[in-house]
Amino acid sequence: MVLEEIWTHRELFTYPNEYIYWNVQIVMYPFMTGLVAGAFVLSSLYHLFGIKQLKEIARFSLVFSLGLLCVAPLPLLFHLQHPERNFYVLVTPHFTSAIAAFGIVYLIYFFIVASELWFLYRKHFVDNSLRLRGQMNKNFREKIDYCIFTLLTLRAYDVSESAIRKDAQAIKILAGVGVPMACFLHGYAGFIFGSVKANALWMTPLMPVIFIMSAVVSGIALCMLTYIVVMEIKKFMAARKRFLPVYESQEEIKGAEIHVVQITTRYLIFFMIFAISLELLDLTFRGYTAVKSWDILRSVIYGKDFTNIFVFQYTLGNLIPFILLLIPRLTIRRTALSLLLVLFGVFMMRWNVVIGGQSFSLSFIGYMDYHLPLVPHDLETFKEGLFGAILVGISPFALFWVLSRFFPVLDLKDSH
Repeated sequence: MVLEEIWTHRELFTYPNEYIYWNVQIVMYPFMTGLVAGAFVLSSLYHLFGIKQLKEIARFSLVFSLGLLCVAPLPLLFHLQHPERNFYVLVTPHFTSAIAAFGIVYLIYFFIVASELWFLYRKHFVDNSLRLRGQMNKNFREKIDYCIFTLLTLRAYDVSESAIRKDAQAIKILAGVGVPMACFLHGYAGFIFGSVKANALWMTPLMPVIFIMSAVVSGIALCMLTYIVVMEIKKFMAARKRFLPVYESQEEIKGAEIHVVQITTRYLIFFMIFAISLELLDLTFRGYTAVKSWDILRSVIYGKDFTNIFVFQYTLGNLIPFILLLIPRLTIRRTALSLLLVLFGVFMMRWNVVIGGQSFSLSFIGYMDYHLPLVPHDLETFKEGLFGAILVGISPFALFWVLSRFFPVLDLKDSH
């Protein structure tokens, strides 16, 4: 028995070798890479275009982008039968392969994000390294912090005004280069699907553009939601006097700033309009052209996957949050609810593309249903099931918590 038989249910006539080969981890993969691209675009609105009102959340989203970037390949590693061979993509590049191109773009983009973060927080690294160096009787944790901060300085201790200006120039250049790289990083996922000629649902030149626009939407939504949650928790803990950093007073600790949320929401709505318009344009174009495969596509879109597409994706994930964000007197709670629905809608878009694209047989008279493994019976059903997807989803937040110990994402005193 092949592994895919565990979660594939067939109806009518299907070919013997047809299964749902790409499962929930391949849904998580474009979802996670989309969050990376969207988070970086949000940070670039300040670093590249100089929108000062987004200064706080831009620095926040740049650090979050690095955490997301480290987790982005994890769904592919879970899905591979031999994940230990993944490094072959990098050491034996094949420039006509989309997967190999992803490895190259991923490495370049990773160095861009890491370099931009280094220039942004270099002064912070230097200040902490010098402070800990002059501190006598350091405890074990302070010794570890001193080693890490000293390593992060890369022996560049010049923090004069001219050096800081050069750092700011480098940040702007890296942000300008990083935006197209971020779009290409996620657009390639849409390219993978859009170039599969054998699949009628995926074969469209709009697929990469749709993926990029929805990626920006999901990245902005996740960064806003995380920003709101972190700031509100910080405010709550400070109010209970359980957490009060030495560099802040009780009055300095505030919750999520509503004006920051409102300004960021405008850009979210802007990208949502583009994403929804492209998806509806693609759906309308398919119906108008009505190629040979349209009959089976129509039965899937308007029949078997009607709830997933029109109820979950378009209504709950697009229409309702769009209306909630447009209603005057926006509040933090209403924004948080809208952002959760936006993320759900983007996830359902990925689900409907990946799973829905495999739900009809190449015979055009058969269907396949995907049943997500909920209870893991072995390592494979863990990796390819619900718990594997949850592990991928929570990993960026764990990494962000680690990174926040060395990058003062919510302390504006050390920013440029």
